[in-house]
Amino acid sequence: MADNANLLAEQRRALILDEVRRRGGVRVNELTRQLNVSDMTIRRDLDALARIGAIEKVHGGAVPAGAASTHEPGFEAKSALELSAKEQIARVAAALVAPGAAVALSGGTTTYALALELAAVERLTVVTNSVPVSDVFEAAHRAGGPASTVVLTGGVRSPSDALVGPVADRAIRSLRFDVLFLGTHGISPEAGLSTPNLAEAETNRALIASARRTVLVADHTKWGTVGLSTFAGLAEVDTWVTDSGLPAAAAETAREYIGEVLLAGRDD
Repeated sequence: MADNANLLAEQRRALILDEVRRRGGVRVNELTRQLNVSDMTIRRDLDALARIGAIEKVHGGAVPAGAASTHEPGFEAKSALELSAKEQIARVAAALVAPGAAVALSGGTTTYALALELAAVERLTVVTNSVPVSDVFEAAHRAGGPASTVVLTGGVRSPSDALVGPVADRAIRSLRFDVLFLGTHGISPEAGLSTPNLAEAETNRALIASARRTVLVADHTKWGTVGLSTFAGLAEVDTWVTDSGLPAAAAETAREYIGEVLLAGRDD
């Protein structure tokens, strides 16, 4: 039995390592569902893989070795994470937008989910540095939906399909919008909002500076994660829309810095 148990553990860890390398990162809760084992078993597997240098553990999951603060998973890899939470967040955030508003959406998979909701809102002017977000509004109009005015900033494309760099920054600084919906790689009381991509950090700073109101849209797994570059303090966020998976203690801490924290799935 012991040999069989060890063999099963080795097989499981090989599958986990393959997922980490293929997708650029995994979450503990996803692995428990996929492999039908407990959180404790998955955490032991991650500990074992980390001890041999195969992966690096991050808050809530793991990334390839040597990639913790500088690793930036691609758009496709991130799209598969926390799908239900992102959809709930998007519905709550969309309710904050009135027809005719000028809104900005940063790059990210949660802002992409929000774009799918906002595509039905009339007379929007949308500023975005996200190619997938821009495509959502174009596809919706072709399918007979409202015609939004979309301003795509231009710039250099990042792994997360965001347009960043000096071209994007100059375009954004020339504009003013009612509300910015902002994604992030990590959220921390100490480090604020952060990303592994230095150029994306600067572009996010430009977006915040041009917004009358900043709404952070990020699921609970981002809490406690820290990327290489901080682009805003938590006090610069007016509203954080997250999901009900955020622990009560984390929500209480966040409210010390952010004026409004909405828990989608509970507050909607």
